[in-house]
Amino acid sequence: MRKNDLVKIIAGEDKGKEGKVIKVLRQEHRLLVQGINLVWKHMKRSTQYPHGARIQKEASIDAAKAMLVCINCRKPTRVNYQIIAGDKKRVCKKCKQPISEQ
Repeated sequence: MRKNDLVKIIAGEDKGKEGKVIKVLRQEHRLLVQGINLVWKHMKRSTQYPHGARIQKEASIDAAKAMLVCINCRKPTRVNYQIIAGDKKRVCKKCKQPISEQ
């Protein structure tokens, strides 16, 4: 999966939700997905937060819990690769259409 891909969560607390990939952590095999796996971060007092704060932000999830959503058929799918016009492209396994860069 790549940054800005639309993914559907297939396991865990947020199962069934969709979101856009914010960041890919390849070494850890994890993803940051917008609006998924929200956690509270408690901030200490500082000049930016004079009384302290509680901030809700996304935590990473395992990449195996997310599945790419095809922009053509709008279904979660696995990815195949084909060479189209001299370029290697990602192709949806269900509708056989190229998944263009989003």
